[in-house]
Amino acid sequence: MQETDPTFERPLDPGDAAEHDTAPSLSTHTLRRLLYFAFAVLAVMLLILLPPYISVNRYQHRIATSIGNSLGRPVHLDKVSLNLLPLPGFTLENFVVDEDPAFGYEPVIRANSVRATLRLSSLWSRRVEFSTISFTEPSVNLVHLSNGKWNLESILLHAARIEAAPTAQKTSGSAPRFPYIEATGARLNLKLDREKSPFSLTDADFALWLPDPQQWHLRLSAHPARTDTNVSDTGLFELEGTLGRAASLGQVPIILRGTWRNAPLGEVSRFLLGRDAGLRGEMDLTANAQGTVSNSLVQGHLRLTGARRADFVPAQPMDIDLQCLGTATSDFHGFEDLRCSWPPAGSSDAPILALTGTLPDLRNPKSSSIQIGTPGLPATTLLDWLRVASSRVPADVTAAGALTGNIDYAPGPSGTLPLHGGLLLTNASLINPHAGPASLVSGDIALRSTTATPPTPQQAKHHKPAPPAVDGFQLSPVSLALGGKDPATLEGRFDANGCTFHLTGMASTARLLALATAIPQLGDGLAEVLPTNRATGPYRIDLTATRPWGQPQTWTDTSPRTPAPHSHR
Repeated sequence: MQETDPTFERPLDPGDAAEHDTAPSLSTHTLRRLLYFAFAVLAVMLLILLPPYISVNRYQHRIATSIGNSLGRPVHLDKVSLNLLPLPGFTLENFVVDEDPAFGYEPVIRANSVRATLRLSSLWSRRVEFSTISFTEPSVNLVHLSNGKWNLESILLHAARIEAAPTAQKTSGSAPRFPYIEATGARLNLKLDREKSPFSLTDADFALWLPDPQQWHLRLSAHPARTDTNVSDTGLFELEGTLGRAASLGQVPIILRGTWRNAPLGEVSRFLLGRDAGLRGEMDLTANAQGTVSNSLVQGHLRLTGARRADFVPAQPMDIDLQCLGTATSDFHGFEDLRCSWPPAGSSDAPILALTGTLPDLRNPKSSSIQIGTPGLPATTLLDWLRVASSRVPADVTAAGALTGNIDYAPGPSGTLPLHGGLLLTNASLINPHAGPASLVSGDIALRSTTATPPTPQQAKHHKPAPPAVDGFQLSPVSLALGGKDPATLEGRFDANGCTFHLTGMASTARLLALATAIPQLGDGLAEVLPTNRATGPYRIDLTATRPWGQPQTWTDTSPRTPAPHSHR
Protein backbone atom coordinates (compact mmCIF):
# COMPACT_ATOMS: atom_id res chain seq x y z
CA MET A 1 0.00 0.00 0.00
CA GLN A 2 1.10 3.60 -0.56
CA GLU A 3 2.25 5.43 2.63
CA THR A 4 0.38 8.52 3.71
CA ASP A 5 1.36 11.64 5.73
CA PRO A 6 -0.41 11.31 9.07
CA THR A 7 -0.87 15.08 9.33
CA PHE A 8 -2.36 15.85 5.95
CA GLU A 9 -3.41 12.28 5.17
CA ARG A 10 -1.95 12.43 1.65
CA PRO A 11 0.44 10.04 -0.05
CA LEU A 12 4.18 10.89 0.32
CA ASP A 13 6.02 11.72 -2.92
CA PRO A 14 9.36 9.93 -3.19
CA GLY A 15 10.90 13.20 -4.55
CA ASP A 16 10.15 14.99 -1.28
CA ALA A 17 12.86 13.08 0.58
CA ALA A 18 15.41 13.95 -2.07
CA GLU A 19 14.43 17.66 -1.86
CA HIS A 20 14.95 17.74 1.94
CA ASP A 21 18.44 16.18 1.62
CA THR A 22 19.76 18.91 -0.84
CA ALA A 23 21.59 22.15 0.59
CA PRO A 24 20.00 25.51 -0.34
CA SER A 25 21.79 27.29 -3.23
CA LEU A 26 23.26 30.96 -3.02
CA SER A 27 22.11 33.60 -5.41
CA THR A 28 24.49 35.15 -7.95
CA HIS A 29 24.26 38.56 -6.17
CA THR A 30 25.29 37.07 -2.83
CA LEU A 31 28.23 35.24 -4.40
CA ARG A 32 29.42 38.48 -6.03
CA ARG A 33 29.31 40.36 -2.72
CA LEU A 34 31.26 37.61 -0.97
CA LEU A 35 33.85 37.68 -3.73
CA TYR A 36 34.28 41.47 -3.42
CA PHE A 37 34.64 41.16 0.34
CA ALA A 38 37.29 38.47 -0.04
CA PHE A 39 39.23 40.63 -2.49
CA ALA A 40 38.97 43.61 -0.10
CA VAL A 41 40.25 41.54 2.82
CA LEU A 42 43.08 40.25 0.65
CA ALA A 43 43.98 43.76 -0.49
CA VAL A 44 44.05 45.05 3.10
CA MET A 45 46.20 42.10 4.16
CA LEU A 46 48.59 42.79 1.30
CA LEU A 47 48.77 46.51 2.19
CA ILE A 48 49.64 45.58 5.76
CA LEU A 49 51.97 42.66 5.16
CA LEU A 50 53.76 43.52 1.91
CA PRO A 51 55.40 46.94 2.68
CA PRO A 52 58.02 45.50 5.08
CA TYR A 53 59.13 43.10 2.33
CA ILE A 54 59.35 45.77 -0.38
CA SER A 55 62.75 47.44 -0.33
CA VAL A 56 62.85 51.09 -1.40
CA ASN A 57 66.29 51.81 0.02
CA ARG A 58 67.63 51.98 -3.52
CA TYR A 59 65.65 55.24 -3.79
CA GLN A 60 67.19 56.61 -0.58
CA HIS A 61 69.90 58.64 -2.32
CA ARG A 62 67.40 59.94 -4.89
CA ILE A 63 64.96 61.06 -2.19
CA ALA A 64 67.68 62.73 -0.11
CA THR A 65 69.04 64.53 -3.17
CA SER A 66 65.57 65.71 -4.20
CA ILE A 67 64.80 67.14 -0.74
CA GLY A 68 68.30 68.67 -0.53
CA ASN A 69 67.83 70.43 -3.86
CA SER A 70 64.53 71.86 -2.60
CA LEU A 71 66.15 73.21 0.59
CA GLY A 72 69.51 74.18 -0.84
CA ARG A 73 71.27 72.14 1.86
CA PRO A 74 72.65 68.57 1.93
CA VAL A 75 70.20 66.03 3.38
CA HIS A 76 71.05 62.62 4.86
CA LEU A 77 68.83 59.61 5.60
CA ASP A 78 69.52 56.30 7.30
CA LYS A 79 66.54 54.34 6.00
CA VAL A 80 63.46 54.67 3.79
CA SER A 81 60.36 52.52 4.34
CA LEU A 82 57.23 52.21 2.19
CA ASN A 83 53.80 52.71 3.79
CA LEU A 84 50.52 51.96 2.07
CA LEU A 85 48.07 52.72 4.88
CA PRO A 86 46.24 54.92 5.55
CA LEU A 87 47.68 56.59 2.44
CA PRO A 88 50.69 55.58 0.34
CA GLY A 89 53.92 57.26 1.37
CA PHE A 90 57.40 56.89 2.79
CA THR A 91 58.86 56.94 6.28
CA LEU A 92 62.33 58.51 6.49
CA GLU A 93 64.43 57.58 9.51
CA ASN A 94 67.20 59.72 11.04
CA PHE A 95 66.49 62.69 8.77
CA VAL A 96 69.28 65.32 8.93
CA VAL A 97 69.63 68.67 7.13
CA ASP A 98 73.21 70.00 7.18
CA GLU A 99 74.10 73.53 8.22
CA ASP A 100 75.79 76.18 6.13
CA PRO A 101 79.43 76.24 7.39
CA ALA A 102 79.15 80.00 7.84
CA PHE A 103 76.68 79.34 10.70
CA GLY A 104 78.40 76.33 12.28
CA TYR A 105 78.40 72.59 11.84
CA GLU A 106 75.45 71.45 13.95
CA PRO A 107 72.54 70.31 11.71
CA VAL A 108 69.74 72.75 11.00
CA ILE A 109 67.08 70.04 11.37
CA ARG A 110 67.33 66.62 12.92
CA ALA A 111 64.35 64.25 13.19
CA ASN A 112 64.20 60.57 14.06
CA SER A 113 61.15 60.01 11.85
CA VAL A 114 59.61 61.88 8.92
CA ARG A 115 56.45 60.71 7.14
CA ALA A 116 55.95 61.82 3.50
CA THR A 117 52.49 61.08 2.04
CA LEU A 118 52.14 60.73 -1.75
CA ARG A 119 49.59 62.59 -3.84
CA LEU A 120 47.89 59.81 -5.79
CA SER A 121 46.66 62.25 -8.45
CA SER A 122 50.24 63.24 -9.25
CA LEU A 123 51.09 59.69 -10.33
CA TRP A 124 48.94 60.07 -13.45
CA SER A 125 51.18 62.96 -14.55
CA ARG A 126 54.29 60.79 -14.06
CA ARG A 127 55.54 63.18 -11.38
CA VAL A 128 55.82 62.30 -7.73
CA GLU A 129 54.34 64.90 -5.36
CA PHE A 130 53.87 64.75 -1.63
CA SER A 131 50.66 66.01 -0.06
CA THR A 132 51.99 66.07 3.52
CA ILE A 133 55.43 65.95 5.12
CA SER A 134 55.18 65.30 8.86
CA PHE A 135 58.10 65.62 11.29
CA THR A 136 57.90 63.86 14.66
CA GLU A 137 59.76 65.56 17.52
CA PRO A 138 62.38 67.29 15.36
CA SER A 139 65.14 69.51 16.72
CA VAL A 140 65.65 72.79 14.83
CA ASN A 141 68.57 75.19 15.35
CA LEU A 142 67.94 78.88 14.62
CA VAL A 143 71.30 80.64 14.30
CA HIS A 144 71.67 84.41 14.43
CA LEU A 145 75.03 85.98 13.67
CA SER A 146 76.28 89.28 15.05
CA ASN A 147 76.07 90.75 11.53
CA GLY A 148 72.28 90.22 11.58
CA LYS A 149 72.14 87.13 9.32
CA TRP A 150 69.89 84.11 10.07
CA ASN A 151 70.71 80.56 8.99
CA LEU A 152 67.18 79.99 7.64
CA GLU A 153 67.48 83.00 5.33
CA SER A 154 69.13 81.04 2.49
CA ILE A 155 66.60 78.18 2.80
CA LEU A 156 63.69 80.63 2.57
CA LEU A 157 65.13 82.49 -0.42
CA HIS A 158 66.03 79.22 -2.17
CA ALA A 159 62.47 77.96 -1.76
CA ALA A 160 61.15 81.30 -3.08
CA ARG A 161 62.95 80.74 -6.40
CA ILE A 162 61.24 77.37 -6.97
CA GLU A 163 57.91 77.63 -8.77
CA ALA A 164 55.15 75.87 -6.84
CA ALA A 165 51.38 75.53 -7.03
CA PRO A 166 49.09 76.07 -4.00
CA THR A 167 48.93 73.26 -1.48
CA ALA A 168 45.13 72.87 -1.77
CA GLN A 169 45.08 72.71 -5.58
CA LYS A 170 43.14 69.54 -6.48
CA THR A 171 44.53 68.80 -9.93
CA SER A 172 48.13 68.51 -11.01
CA GLY A 173 49.46 71.34 -13.16
CA SER A 174 52.69 72.49 -14.75
CA ALA A 175 54.21 73.36 -11.33
CA PRO A 176 54.38 70.85 -8.48
CA ARG A 177 52.03 71.49 -5.60
CA PHE A 178 53.70 72.67 -2.39
CA PRO A 179 53.24 70.06 0.38
CA TYR A 180 51.65 70.69 3.75
CA ILE A 181 54.64 70.63 6.12
CA GLU A 182 53.94 69.99 9.78
CA ALA A 183 55.87 69.13 12.93
CA THR A 184 54.71 67.93 16.33
CA GLY A 185 56.64 67.94 19.59
CA ALA A 186 59.41 70.04 18.04
CA ARG A 187 62.19 71.85 19.86
CA LEU A 188 63.53 75.16 18.49
CA ASN A 189 66.95 76.15 19.83
CA LEU A 190 68.43 79.65 19.48
CA LYS A 191 72.15 80.05 18.79
CA LEU A 192 73.92 83.42 18.87
CA ASP A 193 76.91 83.15 16.56
CA ARG A 194 78.47 79.78 17.42
CA GLU A 195 77.19 79.55 20.99
CA LYS A 196 73.87 77.98 21.91
CA SER A 197 71.80 80.34 24.05
CA PRO A 198 69.68 79.06 26.96
CA PHE A 199 66.48 80.18 25.21
CA SER A 200 64.35 77.68 23.31
CA LEU A 201 60.79 76.76 22.37
CA THR A 202 59.62 73.29 23.40
CA ASP A 203 56.59 71.09 22.63
CA ALA A 204 56.21 73.10 19.44
CA ASP A 205 53.56 72.34 16.82
CA PHE A 206 54.38 73.86 13.45
CA ALA A 207 52.61 74.03 10.08
CA LEU A 208 53.60 75.61 6.75
CA TRP A 209 51.64 75.57 3.49
CA LEU A 210 51.16 77.58 0.31
CA PRO A 211 47.65 79.07 -0.02
CA ASP A 212 48.74 81.25 -2.95
CA PRO A 213 51.62 80.82 -5.43
CA GLN A 214 53.29 83.94 -4.05
CA GLN A 215 52.61 83.45 -0.34
CA TRP A 216 53.34 80.98 2.45
CA HIS A 217 51.19 80.64 5.54
CA LEU A 218 52.75 79.53 8.80
CA ARG A 219 51.45 78.59 12.24
CA LEU A 220 53.46 77.91 15.39
CA SER A 221 52.45 77.04 18.95
CA ALA A 222 55.08 76.37 21.63
CA HIS A 223 56.16 76.84 25.24
CA PRO A 224 59.11 79.18 25.96
CA ALA A 225 61.86 77.44 27.94
CA ARG A 226 65.28 78.19 29.37
CA THR A 227 67.93 75.54 29.90
CA ASP A 228 70.08 77.18 32.60
CA THR A 229 67.33 77.60 35.19
CA ASN A 230 64.28 75.74 36.44
CA VAL A 231 61.29 77.21 34.56
CA SER A 232 58.10 75.24 35.03
CA ASP A 233 55.28 77.22 33.37
CA THR A 234 55.92 80.09 30.96
CA GLY A 235 52.53 80.16 29.27
CA LEU A 236 51.86 79.57 25.58
CA PHE A 237 53.53 81.34 22.65
CA GLU A 238 51.65 81.39 19.33
CA LEU A 239 52.63 82.85 15.97
CA GLU A 240 50.58 82.91 12.77
CA GLY A 241 50.87 84.85 9.55
CA THR A 242 52.01 84.95 5.94
CA LEU A 243 55.38 85.34 4.19
CA GLY A 244 55.70 86.47 0.59
CA ARG A 245 58.33 85.79 -2.05
CA ALA A 246 61.20 88.21 -2.57
CA ALA A 247 64.78 88.42 -3.80
CA SER A 248 66.18 89.17 -0.30
CA LEU A 249 65.08 88.60 3.27
CA GLY A 250 64.55 92.29 3.96
CA GLN A 251 62.10 92.55 1.03
CA VAL A 252 59.94 89.59 2.12
CA PRO A 253 56.35 90.83 2.68
CA ILE A 254 54.99 89.79 6.07
CA ILE A 255 51.72 89.83 7.98
CA LEU A 256 52.35 88.32 11.41
CA ARG A 257 50.44 88.07 14.67
CA GLY A 258 52.07 86.73 17.81
CA THR A 259 50.73 86.15 21.32
CA TRP A 260 52.30 85.14 24.60
CA ARG A 261 49.46 84.41 26.99
CA ASN A 262 48.70 82.87 30.38
CA ALA A 263 52.28 83.54 31.49
CA PRO A 264 52.92 83.87 35.28
CA LEU A 265 55.16 86.88 35.95
CA GLY A 266 57.50 84.90 38.21
CA GLU A 267 58.21 82.35 35.46
CA VAL A 268 58.44 85.09 32.83
CA SER A 269 61.20 86.77 34.87
CA ARG A 270 62.99 83.43 35.20
CA PHE A 271 62.82 82.99 31.43
CA LEU A 272 63.96 86.52 30.53
CA LEU A 273 66.44 87.20 33.36
CA GLY A 274 67.47 83.74 34.47
CA ARG A 275 66.19 84.42 38.00
CA ASP A 276 62.97 85.07 39.87
CA ALA A 277 62.52 88.85 40.06
CA GLY A 278 60.06 88.47 42.93
CA LEU A 279 56.99 89.39 40.88
CA ARG A 280 53.63 87.64 40.78
CA GLY A 281 50.61 88.04 38.54
CA GLU A 282 49.83 87.05 34.96
CA MET A 283 50.97 88.45 31.63
CA ASP A 284 49.34 88.51 28.20
CA LEU A 285 51.32 90.01 25.32
CA THR A 286 50.08 90.49 21.75
CA ALA A 287 52.06 91.88 18.81
CA ASN A 288 51.22 92.45 15.14
CA ALA A 289 53.59 93.30 12.28
CA GLN A 290 52.75 94.24 8.70
CA GLY A 291 55.10 95.37 5.93
CA THR A 292 58.44 93.79 5.08
CA VAL A 293 61.09 92.14 7.22
CA SER A 294 63.32 95.22 6.95
CA ASN A 295 60.58 97.79 7.57
CA SER A 296 57.15 97.09 9.04
CA LEU A 297 54.52 98.71 11.21
CA VAL A 298 54.21 97.01 14.59
CA GLN A 299 51.56 97.17 17.28
CA GLY A 300 51.92 95.65 20.74
CA HIS A 301 49.52 95.22 23.63
CA LEU A 302 50.72 94.27 27.12
CA ARG A 303 48.34 93.29 29.92
CA LEU A 304 49.52 92.55 33.46
CA THR A 305 46.81 91.28 35.78
CA GLY A 306 47.19 91.16 39.56
CA ALA A 307 50.83 92.33 39.47
CA ARG A 308 52.46 92.38 42.92
CA ARG A 309 55.54 91.43 44.85
CA ALA A 310 56.00 87.80 45.81
CA ASP A 311 56.52 88.34 49.54
CA PHE A 312 53.08 89.76 50.36
CA VAL A 313 49.60 90.21 48.89
CA PRO A 314 48.47 93.86 48.76
CA ALA A 315 44.86 94.86 49.21
CA GLN A 316 44.75 96.00 45.58
CA PRO A 317 47.30 94.46 43.14
CA MET A 318 48.28 96.46 40.08
CA ASP A 319 46.69 95.98 36.65
CA ILE A 320 48.58 97.38 33.63
CA ASP A 321 47.10 97.82 30.15
CA LEU A 322 49.79 99.23 27.81
CA GLN A 323 49.55 99.68 24.04
CA CYS A 324 52.53 100.50 21.79
CA LEU A 325 52.87 101.52 18.14
CA GLY A 326 56.04 101.91 16.13
CA THR A 327 58.14 100.94 13.13
CA ALA A 328 60.44 97.91 13.12
CA THR A 329 63.60 98.44 11.06
CA SER A 330 66.78 96.56 10.17
CA ASP A 331 65.15 93.12 10.20
CA PHE A 332 63.54 93.77 13.61
CA HIS A 333 66.86 94.79 15.17
CA GLY A 334 65.67 98.37 15.68
CA PHE A 335 62.46 100.24 16.47
CA GLU A 336 61.71 103.83 15.49
CA ASP A 337 58.94 106.26 16.41
CA LEU A 338 57.75 104.25 19.41
CA ARG A 339 54.57 105.57 21.04
CA CYS A 340 53.08 103.80 24.05
CA SER A 341 50.13 104.76 26.21
CA TRP A 342 48.59 103.44 29.41
CA PRO A 343 45.65 102.93 29.13
CA PRO A 344 45.48 102.36 25.33
CA ALA A 345 44.54 105.28 23.11
CA GLY A 346 40.79 105.58 22.75
CA SER A 347 40.09 104.13 26.19
CA SER A 348 37.42 105.77 28.33
CA ASP A 349 39.83 105.83 31.29
CA ALA A 350 41.97 108.89 31.97
CA PRO A 351 45.56 108.72 30.60
CA ILE A 352 48.17 107.64 33.15
CA LEU A 353 51.50 107.36 31.37
CA ALA A 354 52.85 107.96 27.86
CA LEU A 355 56.14 106.69 26.44
CA THR A 356 57.95 107.74 23.27
CA GLY A 357 61.39 106.90 21.96
CA THR A 358 63.64 105.05 19.56
CA LEU A 359 65.74 101.88 19.85
CA PRO A 360 68.06 102.00 16.80
CA ASP A 361 69.80 98.74 17.73
CA LEU A 362 68.57 96.25 20.31
CA ARG A 363 72.10 94.86 20.57
CA ASN A 364 73.37 98.26 21.68
CA PRO A 365 71.04 99.62 24.41
CA LYS A 366 73.18 102.75 24.82
CA SER A 367 71.92 103.92 21.44
CA SER A 368 68.35 104.14 22.78
CA SER A 369 66.46 107.24 23.82
CA ILE A 370 63.15 107.04 25.71
CA GLN A 371 60.87 109.64 27.26
CA ILE A 372 58.23 108.81 29.87
CA GLY A 373 55.66 111.41 30.81
CA THR A 374 52.35 111.86 32.56
CA PRO A 375 49.70 114.53 31.92
CA GLY A 376 48.28 114.33 35.44
CA LEU A 377 48.75 111.16 37.47
CA PRO A 378 46.63 111.29 40.66
CA ALA A 379 48.56 111.10 43.92
CA THR A 380 46.13 108.45 45.13
CA THR A 381 47.34 106.19 42.29
CA LEU A 382 50.94 106.82 43.30
CA LEU A 383 50.09 105.82 46.86
CA ASP A 384 48.38 102.64 45.60
CA TRP A 385 51.52 101.77 43.63
CA LEU A 386 53.60 102.33 46.74
CA ARG A 387 51.38 99.90 48.64
CA VAL A 388 51.99 97.31 45.90
CA ALA A 389 55.75 97.84 46.26
CA SER A 390 55.77 97.85 50.09
CA SER A 391 53.59 96.25 52.72
CA ARG A 392 54.57 98.90 55.28
CA VAL A 393 52.37 101.73 53.96
CA PRO A 394 49.29 101.99 56.23
CA ALA A 395 45.93 101.48 54.57
CA ASP A 396 44.42 104.57 56.22
CA VAL A 397 47.01 107.03 54.87
CA THR A 398 45.54 109.22 52.10
CA ALA A 399 47.10 111.49 49.48
CA ALA A 400 45.96 114.17 47.04
CA GLY A 401 47.48 116.11 44.17
CA ALA A 402 48.36 115.56 40.51
CA LEU A 403 51.75 114.54 39.10
CA THR A 404 52.94 115.98 35.77
CA GLY A 405 56.27 116.00 33.97
CA ASN A 406 58.69 113.96 31.84
CA ILE A 407 61.73 111.78 32.45
CA ASP A 408 64.18 111.17 29.59
CA TYR A 409 66.40 108.10 29.36
CA ALA A 410 69.57 108.61 27.34
CA PRO A 411 72.61 106.60 28.46
CA GLY A 412 75.82 108.58 28.64
CA PRO A 413 79.38 108.01 29.84
CA SER A 414 80.00 105.45 32.56
CA GLY A 415 79.22 106.72 36.05
CA THR A 416 76.60 109.24 34.95
CA LEU A 417 72.89 108.94 35.58
CA PRO A 418 71.08 108.16 32.30
CA LEU A 419 67.88 109.91 33.46
CA HIS A 420 67.01 113.58 32.99
CA GLY A 421 63.90 115.72 33.26
CA GLY A 422 61.54 116.79 35.99
CA LEU A 423 58.34 115.94 37.86
CA LEU A 424 55.92 118.24 39.68
CA LEU A 425 53.26 117.18 42.18
CA THR A 426 50.88 120.13 42.51
CA ASN A 427 48.62 120.77 45.51
CA ALA A 428 50.23 117.88 47.34
CA SER A 429 48.59 116.47 50.45
CA LEU A 430 49.52 113.55 52.71
CA ILE A 431 47.33 112.71 55.72
CA ASN A 432 48.09 110.17 58.41
CA PRO A 433 44.95 110.08 60.62
CA HIS A 434 47.00 108.94 63.63
CA ALA A 435 48.51 112.46 63.73
CA GLY A 436 45.28 114.36 63.11
CA PRO A 437 43.37 115.48 60.03
CA ALA A 438 45.94 118.08 58.98
CA SER A 439 48.12 117.26 55.97
CA LEU A 440 51.79 116.54 56.60
CA VAL A 441 52.69 118.18 53.26
CA SER A 442 51.63 121.57 51.98
CA GLY A 443 52.30 123.16 48.59
CA ASP A 444 54.01 121.55 45.63
CA ILE A 445 56.74 118.92 45.35
CA ALA A 446 59.28 119.36 42.55
CA LEU A 447 61.99 116.95 41.42
CA ARG A 448 64.42 118.09 38.69
CA SER A 449 67.58 116.67 37.19
CA THR A 450 70.95 118.33 37.71
CA THR A 451 74.13 118.00 35.68
CA ALA A 452 77.55 117.70 37.25
CA THR A 453 80.00 120.42 36.24
CA PRO A 454 83.72 120.59 36.95
CA PRO A 455 84.89 123.34 39.37
CA THR A 456 85.84 126.63 37.81
CA PRO A 457 89.41 127.96 38.16
CA GLN A 458 88.15 130.62 40.61
CA GLN A 459 86.56 127.91 42.80
CA ALA A 460 89.70 125.85 42.76
CA LYS A 461 91.81 128.91 43.62
CA HIS A 462 89.70 129.97 46.58
CA HIS A 463 89.00 126.38 47.68
CA LYS A 464 85.28 126.83 47.29
CA PRO A 465 83.12 123.67 47.63
CA ALA A 466 82.83 121.87 44.30
CA PRO A 467 79.43 120.98 42.87
CA PRO A 468 78.24 117.36 42.95
CA ALA A 469 80.55 115.01 41.05
CA VAL A 470 77.75 113.06 39.34
CA ASP A 471 74.46 113.78 37.63
CA GLY A 472 71.32 113.31 39.66
CA PHE A 473 67.88 114.59 40.65
CA GLN A 474 67.36 117.40 43.14
CA LEU A 475 64.30 117.48 45.39
CA SER A 476 63.38 121.14 45.80
CA PRO A 477 62.54 122.30 49.36
CA VAL A 478 59.21 120.80 50.41
CA SER A 479 57.14 122.48 53.10
CA LEU A 480 56.08 120.06 55.87
CA ALA A 481 53.58 120.70 58.67
CA LEU A 482 55.30 118.79 61.48
CA GLY A 483 53.69 120.49 64.48
CA GLY A 484 55.77 123.67 64.74
CA LYS A 485 54.65 127.26 64.43
CA ASP A 486 56.67 127.49 61.24
CA PRO A 487 56.77 124.68 58.67
CA ALA A 488 59.74 122.36 58.43
CA THR A 489 61.64 121.85 55.17
CA LEU A 490 62.71 118.67 53.40
CA GLU A 491 65.34 118.65 50.66
CA GLY A 492 66.92 115.69 48.89
CA ARG A 493 69.10 114.36 46.13
CA PHE A 494 69.10 111.15 44.05
CA ASP A 495 72.01 109.98 41.92
CA ALA A 496 73.65 106.79 40.69
CA ASN A 497 75.22 106.13 44.10
CA GLY A 498 72.19 106.58 46.35
CA CYS A 499 70.01 109.24 47.92
CA THR A 500 70.30 111.83 50.70
CA PHE A 501 67.67 113.88 52.58
CA HIS A 502 67.98 116.96 54.78
CA LEU A 503 65.13 117.75 57.20
CA THR A 504 65.19 121.04 59.16
CA GLY A 505 62.77 123.28 61.07
CA MET A 506 60.31 122.87 63.94
CA ALA A 507 58.63 119.53 64.60
CA SER A 508 56.89 117.44 67.22
CA THR A 509 57.67 113.79 67.87
CA ALA A 510 54.15 112.66 66.96
CA ARG A 511 54.15 114.42 63.58
CA LEU A 512 57.67 113.21 62.78
CA LEU A 513 56.69 109.61 63.48
CA ALA A 514 53.49 110.06 61.45
CA LEU A 515 55.61 111.17 58.47
CA ALA A 516 57.96 108.22 58.94
CA THR A 517 55.00 105.82 59.04
CA ALA A 518 53.23 107.31 56.01
CA ILE A 519 56.39 107.06 53.84
CA PRO A 520 58.40 104.16 55.30
CA GLN A 521 61.20 104.50 52.73
CA LEU A 522 61.83 108.05 53.97
CA GLY A 523 61.27 107.19 57.62
CA ASP A 524 63.62 104.18 57.88
CA GLY A 525 65.76 104.79 60.97
CA LEU A 526 64.17 108.13 61.82
CA ALA A 527 62.56 106.99 65.08
CA GLU A 528 65.90 105.71 66.41
CA VAL A 529 67.67 109.04 65.90
CA LEU A 530 65.12 111.12 67.83
CA PRO A 531 66.45 111.85 71.32
CA THR A 532 64.45 110.56 74.26
CA ASN A 533 65.41 113.41 76.61
CA ARG A 534 63.29 115.96 74.75
CA ALA A 535 59.67 116.82 75.31
CA THR A 536 57.08 115.87 72.74
CA GLY A 537 57.77 119.19 71.07
CA PRO A 538 57.63 121.13 69.01
CA TYR A 539 61.43 121.55 68.94
CA ARG A 540 64.03 122.45 66.35
CA ILE A 541 65.51 119.64 64.23
CA ASP A 542 68.39 119.32 61.79
CA LEU A 543 68.47 115.74 60.46
CA THR A 544 70.33 114.23 57.51
CA ALA A 545 69.66 110.81 55.95
CA THR A 546 72.02 108.87 53.68
CA ARG A 547 71.15 105.68 51.83
CA PRO A 548 73.58 104.06 49.35
CA TRP A 549 71.54 101.91 46.97
CA GLY A 550 71.11 98.41 48.33
CA GLN A 551 72.17 99.37 51.87
CA PRO A 552 70.36 100.56 55.03
CA GLN A 553 69.51 104.21 55.50
CA THR A 554 71.40 106.18 58.18
CA TRP A 555 70.03 109.31 59.89
CA THR A 556 72.36 111.82 61.57
CA ASP A 557 71.06 114.35 64.13
CA THR A 558 72.86 117.70 64.15
CA SER A 559 70.12 119.63 65.92
CA PRO A 560 71.26 122.61 68.02
CA ARG A 561 69.99 121.12 71.28
CA THR A 562 72.05 117.98 70.84
CA PRO A 563 75.31 118.24 72.82
CA ALA A 564 77.30 116.26 70.23
CA PRO A 565 76.44 114.76 66.83
CA HIS A 566 75.71 111.07 66.88
CA SER A 567 74.44 108.60 64.29
CA HIS A 568 71.86 105.85 64.41
CA ARG A 569 70.78 103.18 61.99
